[in-house]
Amino acid sequence: MKRIILISVFSLITFHIMAQKKIIQTAGRDQLGEFAPKFAELNDDVLFGEVWSRNDKLGLRDRSLVTITSLISQGMTDSSLTYHLQSAKNNGITRTEIAEIITHIAFYAGWSKAWAAFRLAKDIWVENTTGEDAKAAFQREMIFPIGEPNTAYAKYFTGNSYLARISTEQMPFSNVTFEPRCRNNWHIHHATKGGGQMLVGVAGRGWYQEEGKPAEEILPGTVIHIPANVKHWHGAATDSWFAHLAFEIPGENASNEWLEPVTDEEYDRLEK
Repeated sequence: MKRIILISVFSLITFHIMAQKKIIQTAGRDQLGEFAPKFAELNDDVLFGEVWSRNDKLGLRDRSLVTITSLISQGMTDSSLTYHLQSAKNNGITRTEIAEIITHIAFYAGWSKAWAAFRLAKDIWVENTTGEDAKAAFQREMIFPIGEPNTAYAKYFTGNSYLARISTEQMPFSNVTFEPRCRNNWHIHHATKGGGQMLVGVAGRGWYQEEGKPAEEILPGTVIHIPANVKHWHGAATDSWFAHLAFEIPGENASNEWLEPVTDEEYDRLEK
């Protein structure tokens, strides 16, 4: 029955892909604005404002991978590599992955260059190594990729979430992943006719709750039907990563309204 429902979801619903936020950089103007204003402009507005912001062509995670590989290969282990290693971490590259990446680079760029890069990487990935390993382990559990940090909608989430575009053909859809305790704000999918949302659990364990009703547990294969104009939220359990597919149901005069965060007090009551 669940398989039939899932097939129906892919056949009937269109998901509107969330756009990534434009990259904002001010380092050039901050450090060289008066001395080399044109260079500062090219660095901030072209390199980052245009090239790095074309993440519909190449994702931020992949751009970080290309950049750190290029810098290490040139033996550049100064503040620029430190910055891009930090960006790589922010863009979803885990401690386990960066160790493997630099090890691979060593065979092509040189052993001493890899040693120098490892010294910087160890400092950047020193915190939350357990969490990074947990993320990598969670990725191995599910068929869909975790994707990149969901920066465009971060202000509407408590904790870190990730977005992976799965398909852009025929029926576009994405996978949304939540770290433990991560949840989105209360929100409403408005529509005068039709509308609403559907969630399909992919991996891990999470929660869905409508205002005034008990929370519902979401497990792999769980299908949640969210009516239009109903205040609700969804996210991960305290002890589990969680991923779901989210589908926006077409409707007339459809819009999303983001509301207040789910407080720790509200959230913690679910686990008791």
